[in-house]
Amino acid sequence: MSTEQAPATTGEGSVRDEALAAAVRPRRFGAWYVAEHRLRSMRAYGGTIVIGGIGQPLLYLLGIGLGLAAFLDQPVASGAHGPVSYLWFVAPALMASAAIGVALDEFTYAVLEGFKWRRLFWAMNASPVSPDQIATGLVIAVVGRMGFVVVAYGVLVVLFGATGSVLGALLTPVVAVLGGLAFGLPLLAYSASIKEETGQFAVVQRFIFTPLFLFSGTFYPLATLPIWLQPIGWVSPVWHAAEVGRALSYGSPPGAWPMWAHLLVLVAMAAGGWVVGRRVFVRRLR
Repeated sequence: MSTEQAPATTGEGSVRDEALAAAVRPRRFGAWYVAEHRLRSMRAYGGTIVIGGIGQPLLYLLGIGLGLAAFLDQPVASGAHGPVSYLWFVAPALMASAAIGVALDEFTYAVLEGFKWRRLFWAMNASPVSPDQIATGLVIAVVGRMGFVVVAYGVLVVLFGATGSVLGALLTPVVAVLGGLAFGLPLLAYSASIKEETGQFAVVQRFIFTPLFLFSGTFYPLATLPIWLQPIGWVSPVWHAAEVGRALSYGSPPGAWPMWAHLLVLVAMAAGGWVVGRRVFVRRLR
């Protein structure tokens, strides 16, 4: 009896060893597999990403640089060395807003799709990929899309002469991505906690993103707003990312927040959102 069972036991051990060996790479690189899957999924609306990523900044910069700026007979902002052009002022804020717009797209319905409508996250979780890697891979993919958008913006900003510094042109896209994560990762945590979508994302779009875009010093200095509206900017990733971008481009005016303070707020928002979002992902999938 024992002699007959030996080959079966050896066979079972071999299958088990092969399965464990096959799981090594997914367990090690699971986040990158998830990111690859998400980026491939974006090909379904790749045309929209490309046209929007290039067309939106082109229209904004043309409309402001050749349109609105022509009607302004006085400078609206100053840098470290005096007044700057209106196009220089708005370019970093528009770039940050574009990155945050990507976060709004990818960290709302796409998250609920993975949990509820197509249940892709549950399928991934049934493999050697862990919930933590699923969340990380999703963020990596979104950063990839943000990177495409802000680099396209950066190239057009340079072509339009909307920056006063080569270093600023290189670093402002990085700051814009940080701003996108500062907004997007808390949104990821919220989206991952939703069981039924009953209009919550429309509320985020209309009553959170839109006010942040309009009242964060995007088109005019925050200090020109009534004092009771200025706190919107203080808690807005748009304003903090835009102010860092402006400091890199043409220098901060006297009395402005120091650059490190803006960066600290952005990092704190992104880190807090990631800690909570990762915890929600893990708890929901386990």
